[in-house]
Amino acid sequence: MRVVETNEDLAAFLAELSSAPYVALDTEFLRDQTYYPKLCLIQAAAPGVEGIIDPLAPGLDLAPFYELLKRPDMVKVLHAARQDIEIFFLQGGVLPAPLFDSQIAAMVCGFGEAASYETLARKLAHVEIDKSARFTDWSHRPLSKRQLEYALADVTHLRVIYEKLSAHLARSGRAGWVAEEVKALQDPLLYRLDPEFAWKRLKPRSSNKRFLAVLAALAAWREREAQARDIPRGRVLKDEAISEIAAHPPENGEALERIRAVPKGFANSRLGKGLMDAIAAGLHAPLPEGIVAAPQSRRRREPSAAAVDLIKTLLRLRAEAAGVAPRLIANAEDIEKLAAHEDDGVAALHGWRAELFGNDAKLLRQGDLAIALEKGEAVVVELEPEE
Repeated sequence: MRVVETNEDLAAFLAELSSAPYVALDTEFLRDQTYYPKLCLIQAAAPGVEGIIDPLAPGLDLAPFYELLKRPDMVKVLHAARQDIEIFFLQGGVLPAPLFDSQIAAMVCGFGEAASYETLARKLAHVEIDKSARFTDWSHRPLSKRQLEYALADVTHLRVIYEKLSAHLARSGRAGWVAEEVKALQDPLLYRLDPEFAWKRLKPRSSNKRFLAVLAALAAWREREAQARDIPRGRVLKDEAISEIAAHPPENGEALERIRAVPKGFANSRLGKGLMDAIAAGLHAPLPEGIVAAPQSRRRREPSAAAVDLIKTLLRLRAEAAGVAPRLIANAEDIEKLAAHEDDGVAALHGWRAELFGNDAKLLRQGDLAIALEKGEAVVVELEPEE
């Protein structure tokens, strides 16, 4: 097994990869005790070549590897790519491109809502993945042969998966669907750890201006503390505590100590003082960029449960007929908006989704399409226009 631990070995390995049309990639990392992910292994495989890069090897410079990720003539293949991309972006300042996410492709090709790598390996590569090493401490050295083999299997079979999914997409003419989904993963804003935007992770639902301003200030304070100490956000203060404090800002340390989600003794610590300062700043701060405080306009009419169910049924029928995971076409919010005749911002009404489902959803909604039972099966029926 090839394990790259020196700059000379890395140069030779990358030279062998350089002529390949694609490279399958995966990473092993740890993050349970740190804010920033600790990259422990990089697995890479192309036709006829495979190996593991050890980022923890003394003196190893990964810059040439990150240059490889930029090459426009080589497809970078990953499965459920977001976390791997985040690591490449944070540590190498690069977003892999062009990119192919086999999980997204599998959803387009009829393998369900979120097909696992193990499922695709079994169905497409006809191998069973040994899961016995999945809870390995990947920062430990030396790693055993079994552990390294487990890690490498995450990319060796991905070659077969990629080739078969690519062929399927070419036959079906749906490669553009996958490219459209993958494009969203290449937005650098997804991976920038800017404290001023940390509030977005909390997905606030309230439209109260004071709550939102304090929430944003607390989230930014927590993010800076976690970054400075390189510890998980929850080790500074948990999400529920942030939300509870923003909803009912305490006036002093004693009041802070009485909040159930705040650990005992927190108010009298250095962190407690910083948190109280953040509350004070939030109470007098304008809303940060990106927060919408105005309440959403009321719906002209609330959709009936029956209307929602009918559009869900149409989605399921169209998804089954096309062999595409329903969640990739429309989510629950899209369905409710369609049922309420609120079309703004509904992704299902654009591009390939509209052709597959969205246009029919509008026809169903206006009475030009129906769902009926035929020989015990639900079917979509086009209605004749009234003369």
